Amino acid sequence: MFITLLCVTFVIALLVSFVVSRVFSVPISNILSRIISDAISVAWVRYLQFAIYVVGISSGVRIWDLEKYISPSKNSEILVLNLNRWILEIYRTIIGSLIGLAWMLLVFFMFALIAYVIVRISANRVRQDGK
Repeated sequence: MFITLLCVTFVIALLVSFVVSRVFSVPISNILSRIISDAISVAWVRYLQFAIYVVGISSGVRIWDLEKYISPSKNSEILVLNLNRWILEIYRTIIGSLIGLAWMLLVFFMFALIAYVIVRISANRVRQDGK
């Protein structure tokens, strides 16, 4: 039963990561092509899509929390996987993936905003020097 739970949470975290990757693929691509006007921006987009999957899956599938179903804790016995626990673990997987991805994308967009401001300032200086 534990292996099934592990596989189900992995698949759910993968699906959540896939949806988030699809939703944010165009904005990420547009931002990076605007900031990095070189062909390397495509590689950065690929890297960020990979990072979305890694963060989404690692945030959603919490191995240390799932251990309670295979080994007893100090003061209690092994928990039984019933329907209520399945629903709770699926909910935790979805929310955990979304929280991890939200933080990752927030950090990316903050740095992208800073980079965009720097690019705009340098473009304005070049324009003013050329006049």
